[in-house]
Amino acid sequence: MLDRLDHALRTRPERPAVLTAARGGATRVRATAGELADLADAFAAALHARGLRAGDTVGVAVRPGPRALAVLLALWRLGLRGAVLDPGAGAEVLRARLELARPALVLADAAAQAVAGWAAPLARRARLELPELAALGPVATVGPRLPGCAPALDLGAPRAGVPAGYEGDGDAVVVFTSGTTSRPRAVVHTRAGLAAGMETVSSLFDAGSGAPVLGGTFFVLVPSLAQGAPVALPARSPAVLARQLARLRPGDTYLTPPQLRDALGAGARFGGRVWTGSAPASAGLLGRVREAGAREAWGVYALTELFPAAAVESREKAAFDGAGDLVGAPLPGVRTAVDARGELLLTGPAARDRYLGEEPDPWVRTGDRARLDGAGRIVLEGRCKDMVLRRAENIYPGLYEPGLHVPGVELGVLVGVPAGDGDERLVAVVQPQRGVPEPALRAALSEPLRAMGTARPDALLFADIPLSGRSRKPDRAAVSALAAARLGGGAR
Repeated sequence: MLDRLDHALRTRPERPAVLTAARGGATRVRATAGELADLADAFAAALHARGLRAGDTVGVAVRPGPRALAVLLALWRLGLRGAVLDPGAGAEVLRARLELARPALVLADAAAQAVAGWAAPLARRARLELPELAALGPVATVGPRLPGCAPALDLGAPRAGVPAGYEGDGDAVVVFTSGTTSRPRAVVHTRAGLAAGMETVSSLFDAGSGAPVLGGTFFVLVPSLAQGAPVALPARSPAVLARQLARLRPGDTYLTPPQLRDALGAGARFGGRVWTGSAPASAGLLGRVREAGAREAWGVYALTELFPAAAVESREKAAFDGAGDLVGAPLPGVRTAVDARGELLLTGPAARDRYLGEEPDPWVRTGDRARLDGAGRIVLEGRCKDMVLRRAENIYPGLYEPGLHVPGVELGVLVGVPAGDGDERLVAVVQPQRGVPEPALRAALSEPLRAMGTARPDALLFADIPLSGRSRKPDRAAVSALAAARLGGGAR
C-alpha cells in the first residue's frame, strides 16, 4: 500500500493531496501529491546521510499532516522503525518503554519540543505530556524552527545513493498505548502487518471515485491517497468542522465519537459514508449521523494492536435487541476466540507482532468481555477490569450501558462506587444532549433502567462525563469519583 502510494503521488504530482479548511470552511490545499513525494525524498536523503540504516529506531513527535506523513514514508523506504511519540500516552509511559528501543534519532516539530519543554505545565492541563526528548536520543527539528529548538534536520542532503526502497519485512512502527506506568504497553507492528491493516481499511471504503475523504489518521490518509482521493484534515473547532463538511462534501468521513457529537451539536450535516471508532459509538449516535444526512454510518471496532477488527452499520446496530454492544462481524482475515473468563481474543494478518520487550504472540487479548452471536458477530459485554461487585453479584457495565442511550442522551456509563466492606453501589451517569431537560430524560430512562433487572442502578446522576486519552473515551475512574462526590452530597 505504501509503495502504491509513492507511485500514485508521482504519477500526478499536480493533484491536491492534503487539504485543510479556512475558518469559513473553504478548502485550502496544504500539499500537492508532488510536494508530498518530494518532501518524503528529502527526509529519506537526510536520514540516510546521518547514517541511519534498516532496523534503526527513529522517534517521531510530529503533528498529523503532510510533514508527518512524509516522515513515515521516508522511514518505510529505508526500512527504519518509527516510534510514534504520542503526547497523549504520557511521559512516563514513553520513557519507560523506550528504554527497550533507544531511538538513533528523534524527529520533533516545534510544538512537540514545546510540550516537552517550556510549555509542559500548560500542556499537562490539556493532558498532553512528553518526556525530555534529548534524554531519549539525539533530536532534530522538522518544520519551522523556533528559538530553543534542536538543530534542524538538513533537507539539503544529496539524494544520490539513497536506497530506492527496502524490500524485506521487519519492524515498521511502535505505537504506545495509554495505561498505568506500572505496565505501559508498546505495540510493535511489522511491515507486513501494517500493510495488511491498510489493505483492510482500503477494502472498507473505496475512495477510487476521487471524492475527497475527511480524516486525519495514518490509516485514513494512506489508503485514500493511494486510491487518488485527496484527504482533508478535520478542523478542530466544531463550528468550523460543520462549515468544512458543508463546503467539502466528502464521500467518506472518519471522525471519533467525541468529534461527531461536537459536530452534531454545531449543526453539522453529513453525506456519503461516515465512519467512527477509537471509542464506543452507540446506535443512537450513529442514528443521529444518518438523520443529519449520511447515507451510511458505521461503527468500527479497532485496537492499537489490530486495526480494524470489525464494523457495523447503524441500521444493523439499531436492529440488535440483545444484551451488550454489537460491534459487527469480524472483518476478512480476523479470527476470534473467547477464553474461559469471557475475554475476547483476536488474531489476523494485521495483528501486532508483539509488545516491545516480549515474545511474539499471534493472539491479541482485547481486555473486553464478549460473546459471538448466532451470526458470528461480536457482542461486547464490557471491559474485564470494569466489573462492578454488588451484593456478591458480578455486573459487567457493557451489557447494560446500551440501554442508557435513549433519545436525548449524549453519553451514558455505569460505574461502581465503593460502599464499604468491599461492596459497591452501581451508578448510572448520563450526559444529556444540549437543551434536553433532565426531568424528561429521567422519565425516558425509567423503563430501560427497570428492564435491567438485578443490574438496575442504585442511583441515576446527570453530569458531563469526563473523557481521557487520545481516543477520548469515558474516564471511568474520574466518573466514579464524580459519582462518589455527588452521592456523598445526597444527589440521586
